[in-house]
Amino acid sequence: MAQPPYDPYGYGQQDPYAQSYSSQPPAVQHHYYGGSMPVAPPTNGMATASLVCGLIGFFACGLTSILAVIFGHVSLNQIKRTHEGGHGMAVAGLVLGYIVSAGWLIFWIFYIGLWAMIVGSGAATSSTY
Repeated sequence: MAQPPYDPYGYGQQDPYAQSYSSQPPAVQHHYYGGSMPVAPPTNGMATASLVCGLIGFFACGLTSILAVIFGHVSLNQIKRTHEGGHGMAVAGLVLGYIVSAGWLIFWIFYIGLWAMIVGSGAATSSTY
């Protein structure tokens, strides 16, 4: 016996694989894992500020790297006291702050020294008349 042609509009026979609604729905399963899920401690805002200021210090001639050092020390004290997250960011901000500050300080010392040598040598040669 041949099957009747497929009816795309659903006017013909019922789908033999369709779910029957005469039975009760399955029981809802709740997944409890023995108490509440562990919550990560919030990240300290000063630690984030220290890292951001340390990164921006490369482009801001070291001005924000001083802030990175200050924020880094303050955030490490806060993290120790309140047990917040962000210890790694605070340390990274401190390291960046110190490195960028030292780098820009060395740059400015050499830059000013170079200008002093140029101006000093120019004044010495022009006054020999």
